[in-house]
Amino acid sequence: MPTPTVPRSAVQLEREAYRRRQTILSVVVAAVSTAVVGGLLLAAVTGAPGWRRVRASFFDPHAAREALPAVARGLLLNLELLLFCAAGALLLGLGLAMLRTLRPAVFFPLRALATGYTYTFRGLPLIITIYVFAFGVPGLRLSGTPSVLVLGGTALVLTYGAYIAEVFRAGIESVHPSQLAAARSLGLTYRQTMRHVVLPQAVRRVAPPLLNDLVAMQKDVGLISLAGPVDAIRAAQIETSVSYNYTPYILAGVLFVLLAIPLVAVTDWVTVRAARRQSGDNGQ
Repeated sequence: MPTPTVPRSAVQLEREAYRRRQTILSVVVAAVSTAVVGGLLLAAVTGAPGWRRVRASFFDPHAAREALPAVARGLLLNLELLLFCAAGALLLGLGLAMLRTLRPAVFFPLRALATGYTYTFRGLPLIITIYVFAFGVPGLRLSGTPSVLVLGGTALVLTYGAYIAEVFRAGIESVHPSQLAAARSLGLTYRQTMRHVVLPQAVRRVAPPLLNDLVAMQKDVGLISLAGPVDAIRAAQIETSVSYNYTPYILAGVLFVLLAIPLVAVTDWVTVRAARRQSGDNGQ
């Protein structure tokens, strides 16, 4: 049988109408204040004495159109590098986190090695790591040395793997020990417990910070241009050296922002969803 509809009282209807008016008023106030602040900033920038020279050097539409094909081709290289480096960093970070959470004393050398690795690469600037791998490793003249692009990507994987390892470790250690004990009491091995009980919960809890690391990596893949591959940044540098106009750099920056918007939106959505789930769990 359908559930009978309970009639709402006049007080409840008045409260709902008041909330709707407040919502509309908040949107209007936010829009007006944003327009005012944006107008003031625009007037301050365009009214500066050197604005015409800056506009011609950094915001030239003709230079942007000329550089767009080369910069867009370079951005595809950045995107491919991002996909491979993200997958490699996730696998490396998960493996390191598993090593750092091993408790038996016999695994102390592995824990110490993983700890030293994360400390080193979290403290070492990424640009130095790229220089060492892109220019130092080829200098050894070993047979089978990969390309500079692969070496630069390896530097990205090693650096971000250290950060992601700490994120995974925090997620693993956030799972209550009673769940591990319960799983082991049911006859599950340590590997089965980690696979079926601990890791699913850990990954769900650390999804927002993992996505934030992915957004950061999306920007840092542009540093591969320091090693020589023609990505978006390197293409912009080449175009600038030809025209002596810095608009290609602005164009590359805009393309990077457009590439990051979907990732940032997904990150925000996952963060809000996780917060709601956690508050619901706490409410229960």
